[in-house]
Amino acid sequence: MEQKHIISALVQNQPGVLAHVAGMFAARAFNIDSLTVGRTEDPSLSRMTIVVVGDDRVVEQVRKQLAKIISVVKVQDFAGKDVVARDLMLISVATPPEKRSEILALIEMFKGKVVDIGPKFVMVEVAGPESKIEAFIDACRSYGVKNVVRTGTVAMNRHGKKQVD
Repeated sequence: MEQKHIISALVQNQPGVLAHVAGMFAARAFNIDSLTVGRTEDPSLSRMTIVVVGDDRVVEQVRKQLAKIISVVKVQDFAGKDVVARDLMLISVATPPEKRSEILALIEMFKGKVVDIGPKFVMVEVAGPESKIEAFIDACRSYGVKNVVRTGTVAMNRHGKKQVD
């Protein structure tokens, strides 16, 4: 059964690593649902959080192929693990003056944050699980969604447990 898998790859923080990893996905026709990369507490390492859709066999292949890349230090599939996963989104929503109070109430309900405002729009930052992000977009559609930018998923084991085995 196909489902979303979050894979964490600890990689050397050096030029070309992202291209190498993305090339591996492309060469094997694996689709990346989302990809985020950032430095870790160790400046020589970065963490890639990759969301892929597939059955367990496909995801196991992805994990094994990632582990073969020399610049990849460790790989972990978070399937079945107790993790916190979050996305970040900026969304620009049309806000006619007569609807502004409704939209501001909606933003508060979703624990969003207004980061820019103009006479005909409001830009909102929303962070949380992907389902919350999707629900906020759906709730804003009737007002007019002008633009959406999303980070993709980041994830970490709960309770401060070591990120990668």
